[in-house]
Amino acid sequence: MSSNDVDDTDEEAGDAASAKRKLSGKVLVLYIALPLLVLIGAGVGVYMSGLLGGGEDAHEEKQAVVEPVFYDLPDFLVNLSGEAPQHFLKMKVTLQITDAEAAKRLDAEMPRILDAFQMFLRELRPEDVQGSAGMLRVKEELMRRINLAIRPPVVTDILFREVIVQ
Repeated sequence: MSSNDVDDTDEEAGDAASAKRKLSGKVLVLYIALPLLVLIGAGVGVYMSGLLGGGEDAHEEKQAVVEPVFYDLPDFLVNLSGEAPQHFLKMKVTLQITDAEAAKRLDAEMPRILDAFQMFLRELRPEDVQGSAGMLRVKEELMRRINLAIRPPVVTDILFREVIVQ
């Protein structure tokens, strides 16, 4: 055996040992870390879906949902500002309120609410109420005015039943 043969054998043994070290790192990841991550992910998924713990709380929350209460305002018929020919706006509005007790407050504050609505609606021009974007701006402004008229606010939404511009 020559010294070259011994060196070749030593290099092959060193290559085999380093290959085992590289393989052992991959084995560690594949057989230990990856299954742990999968189990943790599955556990979080089961917990978040409500199958594990918190199932009764979710059921109680569904029962705590209150039915909406609606309050119809009188119909509005106003002339719109702008140049001739004269345009009119006819509106039927329903308010969604927090509870039945809020209806009593609305009855008491009705003159103030109607005044705020009339003042705003009479300043509108026909192009202000065109399209869904225009109606959204009208809805937001009416909501702002009613919340200013009644403190603390009891109206959660304004619903248009009918809007006619003539």
